[in-house]
Amino acid sequence: MMTLKVGLIGTGWFGDMHAKLLTQHKDVELQAVTASSQEKAEAFAAKLPNAKGYGDVQQMLDAHSLDAVYICTPPFARGNFEQQCIERGIPFLVEKPLYSEAELPEQLLEAIRARGLITSVGYHFRYMDGTDRAQELLANRQLALALGYWMGGAPGGTWWRRQERSGGQFVEQTTHIVDLLRYIAGEVTEVYAAYHEGILSSQDANANVADAGTVTLKLEGGMIATISNTCIIPAGEQAGLHFYTNEGKLEISHGGVKDFTAATVIEYKNKSNPYEKQMEAFLHAVKTGDTSLIRSSYEDACKTHRVTMAANASALSGQVIKL
Repeated sequence: MMTLKVGLIGTGWFGDMHAKLLTQHKDVELQAVTASSQEKAEAFAAKLPNAKGYGDVQQMLDAHSLDAVYICTPPFARGNFEQQCIERGIPFLVEKPLYSEAELPEQLLEAIRARGLITSVGYHFRYMDGTDRAQELLANRQLALALGYWMGGAPGGTWWRRQERSGGQFVEQTTHIVDLLRYIAGEVTEVYAAYHEGILSSQDANANVADAGTVTLKLEGGMIATISNTCIIPAGEQAGLHFYTNEGKLEISHGGVKDFTAATVIEYKNKSNPYEKQMEAFLHAVKTGDTSLIRSSYEDACKTHRVTMAANASALSGQVIKL
């Protein structure tokens, strides 16, 4: 059985979560870790079997002949890592969102296409059991409307609260709901957004992201959707996507799916780990060249990124953005 040599860039929550899954995989050797400093990298690597820490990604890639790389940095710290993987022909899985602004992902996508590189993006909602079930249930129903939401508080990291570093809540968090809408219902053609500002910035002088927003989307085929978010509530975070059809309502959340029809309410709970399924799909592609199990490539993720960037542009201009 082929053992894959993997490197990891970024040692925050996502880096730690992916490292745990990778080290539990019998066909993976997590050889190297890059962090924002040599000290952080070495401390993280010390928790892993046979891994070495680096403060510079080029040093890591020069020192190891890696089969794949996981990129788990904040969105503002992107570009160089992907570019180095592309130049060396190393497949990579990168966490969402692709970046905090619009242009860089498009430039990277051109280089990825030219290289024919295997990529995966961390839209793990696509790998939930409930998502599979929702697609089955909606296959023969007529979709009219979707309502999505991500309601919670602002993470404490200073970068998340800066618009130029995170892209704001709709780009950094609610992108999952946008992506799930696209995955199930099809492509977005028009975007109109309105944001509210002032509450979070009054509580935190560092913060300049919007407090809340509502984004109206028109999809191919005529379906409409509204996705709202806020990052100011102190407790009770909720995220989900509801579809309204000719047979009733379907609710998708972290927990699974609830199917509301005229006669019944049936709940289907998520049982498997979507991050694990995402990992298996990516590693299978790296081993075999078969990318059919990857549900979000970099190219596909760029389509979600364009929608979230259009929402920011619309909120700023007050105009409808056509895609």
